[in-house]
Amino acid sequence: MTTVPDMQLGPIGALLPVSFTDTPPVAAQRAAARRLEAAGYGALWANEIPGKDALVQAALLLDATEHVVLGTCVANVWVRAAPTAHAAAALLAQTFPGRFVLGLGAGHPEQAAALGRDYGSPVRTVREYRTAMTATLAPDAAYPCLLAANGPRMLALAAEIADGALPAMVEPAFTREARRVLGPDRLLVVLTRTDPDEVRAHHAAGADHVIVSVPPGGDLEAGVEALCAVRP
Repeated sequence: MTTVPDMQLGPIGALLPVSFTDTPPVAAQRAAARRLEAAGYGALWANEIPGKDALVQAALLLDATEHVVLGTCVANVWVRAAPTAHAAAALLAQTFPGRFVLGLGAGHPEQAAALGRDYGSPVRTVREYRTAMTATLAPDAAYPCLLAANGPRMLALAAEIADGALPAMVEPAFTREARRVLGPDRLLVVLTRTDPDEVRAHHAAGADHVIVSVPPGGDLEAGVEALCAVRP
């Protein structure tokens, strides 16, 4: 596990509004990242959809910005081998010190099936994946790893083998329970909507960092405008 207090996430981050069916041109994504950084977000987060590599995207957006942290929300364990994920994440952390967070998750059964894999037990899958990641050689650079955790078993796993948890679209009561399970020293990042009252409630419940997002499927430019309107 990695020491994370010097990671300057800030209280609020933004999920880059890229839909699940269409990937905007790289130039448009880089311009969007610069606008959101200028708007005051401490971190930007990128999802992983079919046909888009979240770690390559992270490299392109880190290069386009100056100081904002870039996180994956989340990199899918079915897409790449564990040693490849670890090597890529470590290289990003080495190139952009203190600016990369690996959010990692097992996603959905459909994502495993699309690659001819058996979804099985997501807790077991993620545990084995993390073991394989940490058993391989990689560039000498540490990075925080958060597990997508929307249930009690994955939360417990995050407390055991990761630097924190990244639940998505949960109620503040879940955030409160997540903080209890993780304890005071793990990083708790929560993905939610753009409702300011809900964002404040998650912080009050124990979140270190809250990612705001617009509904998926919209236009990139319109999504950026909406995120800038609720900037920190």
